[in-house]
Amino acid sequence: MTQLQFPIAAQGTVSPAAGEAAKTDGIARATANTPPDWATACRAAIELMARRGVEFQAADLIAEGLVDEPDSPARWGAAFMAAAKAGVIEHAGVVPSRRATVHRSLCRQWTGTAAYRRAA
Repeated sequence: MTQLQFPIAAQGTVSPAAGEAAKTDGIARATANTPPDWATACRAAIELMARRGVEFQAADLIAEGLVDEPDSPARWGAAFMAAAKAGVIEHAGVVPSRRATVHRSLCRQWTGTAAYRRAA
């Protein structure tokens, strides 16, 4: 499915470049303020789930006792984006969250990349 694209930005629309810049800045701030011990545990948990080759989300890491809830929910996005940029995981759809604290809001689901699973 493709999104309709207009050759010019309509007045009052959000700039995709500005949105991407804001996202990058937010992820950088979240990463810089993440406690190192939680970041290490979260990275190991993501890598373990990636090696299994199953689809997963943040709630699964907690449910399996692989990592605790972070001090801020912003930590999740930074951790998953870092793993995706490193080629460990890839996006596998959007599903309702299993975390009770977010009332089944939509969240990304991930799976380990084939290259990462072969290397592991």
